[in-house]
Amino acid sequence: MNQLHIRPETTGDVEVVRDVVTQAFAGVEHSDGSEPAIVDALRDVGALTVSLVAEQDGEVTGHVAASPVSIGGTTAGWYGIGPVAVRPDRQGRGIGSLLMEHVLDTLRGAGAAGAVLLGEPEFYTRFGFRQVTGLVYPGVPAEYFLALPFTETPPPTGEVSYHTAFSQ
Repeated sequence: MNQLHIRPETTGDVEVVRDVVTQAFAGVEHSDGSEPAIVDALRDVGALTVSLVAEQDGEVTGHVAASPVSIGGTTAGWYGIGPVAVRPDRQGRGIGSLLMEHVLDTLRGAGAAGAVLLGEPEFYTRFGFRQVTGLVYPGVPAEYFLALPFTETPPPTGEVSYHTAFSQ
């Protein structure tokens, strides 16, 4: 088996990314199936700040997206990570972790102040994500909304809003 390679999405990846994201979230308890449409909508409006694919043996096996968020009604250099998707037949092999490491490195390298996400604390806390007092995302259990400041500056406080593509 060839080495896993993480690279930026290209225009030729759009269909396979949609397929990977669809497969990854099919039947997932907290998914409404909108994840592929969210990625497409973010891409269509130029809000897909980071879009990375995992490639192995010439096949795209995973994808991660990051897009700007606002906190308390203002933009503060923070990004929302998600969706993170790995093809079901390749899950449990470290692909999601590698995608997370790369998206975090990419955001840090671009000067981002921090990142937020909705997800399983058991998985995401290993990357430094945690609940941050004062950052609120209504409508979900607080333990699933996690943040990772990239700087020593205290994070802004307020309600976090993802791009409108998330509410289509």
